[in-house]
Amino acid sequence: MDSLQLFPPLHERGKEKAFVQSGRTLSATQSPRDSSLAVFATNAVEPKALSALKTAYPTQQDVYTASIDLVPSSERRLFITDTSVIFAAFQNLMKTVSPEDTSLLSQRDERTLGMMTKLALDYVNFTRECWVHASQPVKRVVPLQYDAAHYRSLYTCLSLFVVLYLPDSGFEDAPVGEELMEWLNIHFIEPSSEEGDLLSSQSHPWEDENFWPYLTKTVLRGLSKASVFFLNTLSQHQSEHLQDLAERLAPILESHPRLIQFSTERDFVVAFRRWKEKVKSLRLELDRVPEDVRHDDFADWWNHLSGIVGILEGRQEVIRNICVDLGSDWKEVCSAWGVFIDHRLRRQDLPDVVSQIMQDMPPDPTDIEDMIHAALFSGQLTGALSRAAKLDVWLAAHWADMMEPLELLDARVDEESELSVRQQYVLAYAQYLHSDPALWRITVDYLCSCGPIGRERADQVLLRVPFNSKFQGGHSPIVAEVQNGGLRSSDDAVGVLNEVIRTCTEYERESARRMVSQIAAQKFLQEKQYGLAISYAASAEYWTGVGRIVDSILTEYVLHGPEAFAQSVITVAPILQELRAHPDASGIFIHRLMFAVRYAEYHRRRLNGDLHEAALDLLAMLQEDIAPKTWWGVILCDAAELLKADGTMLFSPSGVVQLLKRLEEVHIRAAQGSGSDYLSVLMKTMKGATEKEALQRLRSARLALAKSYARCTMLGAGGREIPGPLPGV
Repeated sequence: MDSLQLFPPLHERGKEKAFVQSGRTLSATQSPRDSSLAVFATNAVEPKALSALKTAYPTQQDVYTASIDLVPSSERRLFITDTSVIFAAFQNLMKTVSPEDTSLLSQRDERTLGMMTKLALDYVNFTRECWVHASQPVKRVVPLQYDAAHYRSLYTCLSLFVVLYLPDSGFEDAPVGEELMEWLNIHFIEPSSEEGDLLSSQSHPWEDENFWPYLTKTVLRGLSKASVFFLNTLSQHQSEHLQDLAERLAPILESHPRLIQFSTERDFVVAFRRWKEKVKSLRLELDRVPEDVRHDDFADWWNHLSGIVGILEGRQEVIRNICVDLGSDWKEVCSAWGVFIDHRLRRQDLPDVVSQIMQDMPPDPTDIEDMIHAALFSGQLTGALSRAAKLDVWLAAHWADMMEPLELLDARVDEESELSVRQQYVLAYAQYLHSDPALWRITVDYLCSCGPIGRERADQVLLRVPFNSKFQGGHSPIVAEVQNGGLRSSDDAVGVLNEVIRTCTEYERESARRMVSQIAAQKFLQEKQYGLAISYAASAEYWTGVGRIVDSILTEYVLHGPEAFAQSVITVAPILQELRAHPDASGIFIHRLMFAVRYAEYHRRRLNGDLHEAALDLLAMLQEDIAPKTWWGVILCDAAELLKADGTMLFSPSGVVQLLKRLEEVHIRAAQGSGSDYLSVLMKTMKGATEKEALQRLRSARLALAKSYARCTMLGAGGREIPGPLPGV
């Protein structure tokens, strides 16, 4: 990004000086979630100095939002996600390489190199598919963010990289000329099929001014079938010399030796020498043609034919001049060099040849694709990467990722930046991906491949993955680990969070995992999703957070009554068993959570009319010391309410005695000045009542319990059965 254009304009054109004199300047702050910026005008001087300025400006200032990078569109996002699969496969492949094998090339790990070549070809084929798709003449609702020409450039650059630096096994030291010519013919098609169709439709094609340039180009490109076809048309030419020479030239072109046709390079070299003898013989025949019959009414056919023979002879100046005359560039000369001039040209020798050719035919400095090709041909990989980053940061990142294990890049970490060359380019690509928060998972994959610095940046991305905490239903992470591997649909908050946590686990980012779980617990607590809140807090071993969540649950009873409280605890109950089995769970927080669950169950039974079971729950919470002392006052009042609401005997004499003992302890502690330890919650439920008022309410509870005990005693003395709870309560 070179500049940002603000709209509407911050000030009118030519008013820059007035803006500065007004005491203002331009500031920006970056979003922690992505690479977007908030740009705004702010004070450039102290407030006192600002008030002394006579220049006035609006008190309300616009805040502009902008992105450092171009946010990927839908088609670009598809390109990114699909190629990230290849990148991930490449990283997994590198994990299988032994750390002692510092160089794949020196160790000649054929299997790994073969897999690398396959993955590189996957990149090539995918960019080709994107180019073909973008070239389709279809009407699109939204224009493509990157056009067909862009994907074609990626395609040509990637395929050239594979040709030069990832040859098939056994061909590393083989001549490279034919492969370069094949690459040139695939990506830079000349002559065009339209030209050939036009010439072939004519009865005397040599009368067309494009005939000889077309024939010369087919010979130069090694297109023997097209060359032979048009040479055969010369059998009808008026010159017998030309007829004879064309007849002799055709089989020479057809028999041009190709390396792929031979099992060994030695056989290829022998065949090539014999073929060159035939070309030499043809030159002698050509030179014998009298000068006065070397042309017809349309062209100097001898000169054109001599140029074609010069190509076959491998004459440098002839090939260079023909390429210039035909409007070809340095790539044409380089490719022809390895086919006709030096048929044993190897990859390691190519930079010297390219340097010689470029002295007279330099690449186009305004064409970044051509400059990248030139850098690859010349073996200047650092230059190729820097230019690739300008074309597309995607290309630079994935090239660097392949170059380092091939020892094409220095893998050492720079002392100042603490990054290798590969890491710098991959991090730059990850920064681009960060402009789209939806690509957080892929962003993390790239970051975590870049050493400690990359992993630290990945932590920051993981901590800021956007999710909607207003989620109804779903499984906690503890339950979800058993169901569907801990993952649900990414359309909901739990699905996103579980995927983030799984990613943290995959890359061993434990501190980030715990922090994400803490943030999730706080978010769900704000939305009163208590079950999810506790689950994520426990996942982070954030036990103080669990305690705060339990306090919030119990506060529901104080603020909104038993019905709302019971409803809030529904999602908490299933998690209790798992938390009790957690080896690091804090006992005090689990104890309080157990009370919340049991107390909610009591209210559900009471509200449903199951008073006998409700009474059992109430008494058990006191007998098993589950109920905190701060809640004793509330529970004793609940017991009294049960007695008033039902005419049957809900408590046995021993149960009533237990309640009376707890009631007596509350009164004694209150008299000793510790009443708030037992009555604080009761006072809150009474809307800020005093301790005296709370004790007065407990006196009513004592009276109800005393009457119940007296009734139990009287019924027991008469030998009559006491209706109510089961024996043993």
